[in-house]
Amino acid sequence: MRIVYAGAPEFSVAPLKSLTDAGFCVVAAVTQPDKPVGRKAILTPTPLKSYALSQGIPVYDFAKIREHVSELLALGADVMVTCAYGQLLTQEVLSAFPKGVYNIHASLLPRWRGASPIQHAILAGDEKTGVTVMKTDIGLDTGDMLLCEEMAVSPADTAATLSEKLSLLGGGCIVRALKELEAGTAVFTKQDGARATLCKKIKKEECVVNFSRPAKEVCDLIRAMNPSPLAYAFLNGKLVNFYFAEPCECAENAEAGRVVRADKTGVYVAAGGGCVKITELQLEGGKRMRAADAVNGRKIAVGDAFAKERA
Repeated sequence: MRIVYAGAPEFSVAPLKSLTDAGFCVVAAVTQPDKPVGRKAILTPTPLKSYALSQGIPVYDFAKIREHVSELLALGADVMVTCAYGQLLTQEVLSAFPKGVYNIHASLLPRWRGASPIQHAILAGDEKTGVTVMKTDIGLDTGDMLLCEEMAVSPADTAATLSEKLSLLGGGCIVRALKELEAGTAVFTKQDGARATLCKKIKKEECVVNFSRPAKEVCDLIRAMNPSPLAYAFLNGKLVNFYFAEPCECAENAEAGRVVRADKTGVYVAAGGGCVKITELQLEGGKRMRAADAVNGRKIAVGDAFAKERA
């Protein structure tokens, strides 16, 4: 079976490695064009491109894959596998692969169709998520499912840690799915559209922390936005990004957003219900640090108040 593999972010690397380790013939990788990164705007390849080139796999970085159907046909591949590729496929692209196009999706479809399933699973407080391998059609994650595998969501998971786990799980899932396809034993299941939930790409303005919400809800937001685009609030008129927090009891009857305790264990902020214990953050113009270090540096103290807007 000849495979074209399409992806871009770090999430898509482990499944490609799993395919090649399992002996599948990956004839080419397709990814997004290099993008300027950092203050110096240095053109940087996607993680998938860097990995594929290191393994001697030819790479095509199409800006619009729909404009390159002839190149795809020339590869003579049987299937395409996509994983966090980031472009919708036209019927022409789908038809270029006689045995179909298969997507590795980081949710238990039909829950969390769309661009940000990992973040939304944490945001919603889901106790489980997983990976679905589906046969791609022209809809948004609406294709028939070939394989699903569940995974628990830990209260300590951020989008970063959960993404890493799901990427590895996706690698195992796609190998199993393609082996079933090769053996002629693949069984497809239609999605129940009535149970579908959608998730769009998250905008920065959706990440502002409202400490008047219950503590668990605030902590879920902070965990879901780590590593990007990061939840944030303002302290003394300056931006503070949050990386990790956990809910806890709050003995003091303080207004939401007020720092009620600040020591070597973290920064404790009153919420609409309970208390938010922040353990990692980033002050404006600074680097990621332990919240305890911000306390030691006298950047945050008891009595300070976080706000939703810059003063």
